[in-house]
Amino acid sequence: LWRLGYCARLLKTNHFRTAASNTSFPAVWMLLTQHSGRIPGLFVVVKKNTFFTMPETMEDKTNPELYLPHPGVRGMTLLNREAFKRTVVVPALKVKKEIVHNVLKSLKQSVLQRPGLKRVVEDPEDEDSRFVILDPHKVPEFSLGESEQQVLKELSVHPEVSKYHLELTYENFKSEEILRAVLPEGQEVTSGFSRVGHIAHLNLRDHQLPYRHLIGQVIMDKNPGITCVVNKTSIIDSTYRNFEMEVLAGENNLVTKVKENNISYELDFSKVYWNPRLSTEHGRIVELLQAGDVLFDVFAGVGPFSIPAARRKCRVFANDLNPESYSWLLHNCKLNKVDTKVKVFNMDGRDFLRGPVREELSKELPLLKEEQKTAFHIVMNLPALALEFLDVFRHLLVGEPCSPAALPTVHCYGFSKHSNPARDIQERAEAALGTTLAGRCSTFLVRNVAPNKEMLCLSFQIPADVLYKRPCPDEEKPASKRLCTSQDSSEEKVLS
Repeated sequence: LWRLGYCARLLKTNHFRTAASNTSFPAVWMLLTQHSGRIPGLFVVVKKNTFFTMPETMEDKTNPELYLPHPGVRGMTLLNREAFKRTVVVPALKVKKEIVHNVLKSLKQSVLQRPGLKRVVEDPEDEDSRFVILDPHKVPEFSLGESEQQVLKELSVHPEVSKYHLELTYENFKSEEILRAVLPEGQEVTSGFSRVGHIAHLNLRDHQLPYRHLIGQVIMDKNPGITCVVNKTSIIDSTYRNFEMEVLAGENNLVTKVKENNISYELDFSKVYWNPRLSTEHGRIVELLQAGDVLFDVFAGVGPFSIPAARRKCRVFANDLNPESYSWLLHNCKLNKVDTKVKVFNMDGRDFLRGPVREELSKELPLLKEEQKTAFHIVMNLPALALEFLDVFRHLLVGEPCSPAALPTVHCYGFSKHSNPARDIQERAEAALGTTLAGRCSTFLVRNVAPNKEMLCLSFQIPADVLYKRPCPDEEKPASKRLCTSQDSSEEKVLS
C-alpha cells in the first residue's frame, strides 16, 4: 500500500496538472514504467483482505473547491458536523417528471454520479417538473455538447442548462475530504485502518495525533458496523504479541468476533494478537495439509492455523505462551466444534518443542511405513523471534532416522530489512540449525510490513542429520555390526 501511495503521488504530480479527462491510460502506464525502477516490487498481486483505506477523490483534481467542506473547519479537533455545511453551484436540466428516467438513461455519462447525492430533485416552482443534476466536471461551462443537445431534442427537452444551488452537509463528504479540510494544509491525511469485527485499528502518525479523536469519529461515522476506533500506542510486545492501545471513539468494548476463511473467531483485541492481513497466508498453509496429517502450531494465537487444520481432519497440537491466547484458543475450538481434535498447551515455545512435539514425533515416526502418507508440519508464526527457536531442532530426536519423506516440514516466519530478504532469512535459519538449506528450502513473501521491511515464510524439511542425535548409519554396514555397536553403546552407558 505504501508503494501504491508513492505511485499515486507521482501520478498526482505529473498528470493531474491537466484536466482529468485528458489523462489517458497510455500516459499513466508510461509514467509507471518510467518510475518503476525506483519502486521495488511495484507490480505485485494485491491480495484481498480486511484492510481499508480512504482513497483520494477524483473530483477535487479539476475543481479543488467544489466538493470540499466549508474552509472554516480547518484546525478543528472536536468534531462539529454542522460546520461542514456548504452550498455549491452545479449545472442542472429542467425536465418534465414523466420523462426523467429517459433523460437519466440517455445522459448517463453527464449526470452527477457522486454517491450520497440525489441526481433528481424537485422544482419548488413547478410540481410537474424536476431538476436533473449534471456532473460539473462533464459540463464545466454550463452548456452541453452537440451530441447531448441532439439527444435532448429527440426527447423534446429544452437543452438550456440552469444553475442549481446544491447544499452539501457532513454526510455528503467522504472521509478523506473531511480530514483534508481539517488537518493543516500540506500534511498527509490519507489514513488506513484494519477492521477487526466492530473495531477499527489505526496506526496514526505524530502529526495526526492532535486530531486523533476527530479522526476516530469520522471513521466510525463513515463505516457502517464500526462501533469502536482504537489507535496503537506502543510496539508489539514480543512475549505475548499484543500492544497498548487508546480508544479514540465509540464504545470501550474490545471483545469482538471476526470471520476468516469462513471460520468464526472470538477474541479480546486488547489482550491477544490478531492481524486480518494474514488471512491469505493462513489459508495458503492450511491448503498444504491433507486429512490425517499432523500439525504442531508453536505460536498458535487464537487458532487461525490450528482450527481450519482440524476442520480438514488433521491432528493438531496447538500452543501459545500468552494465557489469554490459550483461553481464547480453547474457546474458539469449542465454538468451531473441533475441541476433540486439537490438543491445546500453554507453554513457552522451546518447552513445547522439547516436550509434546518431541514426544509425539518419537512415538509416531518409527511406526510409519513407506506406503503411509502422513505428513508432519510445524508452524512457527512469531516473525520477530521464530528463527531464534530453530536451534531446538538440533538432535531433538534420538534413534535411527525415519524415511526422508516423513521428516517434518517447518514453516518459519521472519522479518527482514535486508536488500535480499529471502537470502537473509535462509542464512539466519542455517546459522540456527547448523547446516545448509541450499536446495532444500523455499521462501514465500507474505507481505510488506513497512518501507524496507518484509515478512517472509521459510519452509523446509528438517535434515535428518540435524533432527537426530546420531547420523544415519551406513546402509552397507551389516545388521549384526549395527546391533553390536548399539549394544556396546548401551553397555558403556551402564558402566558410566
